[in-house]
Amino acid sequence: MTPVADDLERPKGIDLVMPLVPVCVLVAIMWVEEIVDTGLGGDLDQYGIVPRQADGLDGILWAPFLHAGFGHLIANTLPFLVLGGAIALGSVRRFAYVTVITMAVCGIGTWLTGPPHSVHIGASGLVFGYLTYLLSRGVFARHLGYLLGGVLVLFLYGGALWGLLPSPGVSWQGHLFGALGGILSAWLLHARGEDDDDGR
Repeated sequence: MTPVADDLERPKGIDLVMPLVPVCVLVAIMWVEEIVDTGLGGDLDQYGIVPRQADGLDGILWAPFLHAGFGHLIANTLPFLVLGGAIALGSVRRFAYVTVITMAVCGIGTWLTGPPHSVHIGASGLVFGYLTYLLSRGVFARHLGYLLGGVLVLFLYGGALWGLLPSPGVSWQGHLFGALGGILSAWLLHARGEDDDDGR
């Protein structure tokens, strides 16, 4: 008797689950960290970005996962999932590239320009990077689908761009350099037309 191959019977569709796993894992890390940090009385927040302090450089890596309470975390979670998920559904590899580039640009820029004796934490730099990546990639790629997607993203989250303006008590430097990191990511990934594959 000839066995029937399972993959011949299963409909071949778009996998909408696996690409979202890395996005959800990052959010899960943020939530676990905040739960632990709450139990420690907020002691972990000191490991954020401390401008122009050598011992604050490692905050470039830790800052996106640290938040000033659950309100701060909740405010970042939904846009992180939506915008990060939109990138990951197109290509997990692109999501990884945009995340790493944005973290580097956001972190270094904040470390260089943030006010002295301050500590910068939160995933909003990444959120702004994802936002500007989605807004600008269609321009660099000259891709109609990306342009239309950018219009939709602008409609849904365009109001967040006000966060790029200086505001007391807010790490607008992180927002600004995160946004620049997203634009740089779009240029590096799409300006030369090298990103036509699905990248998974």
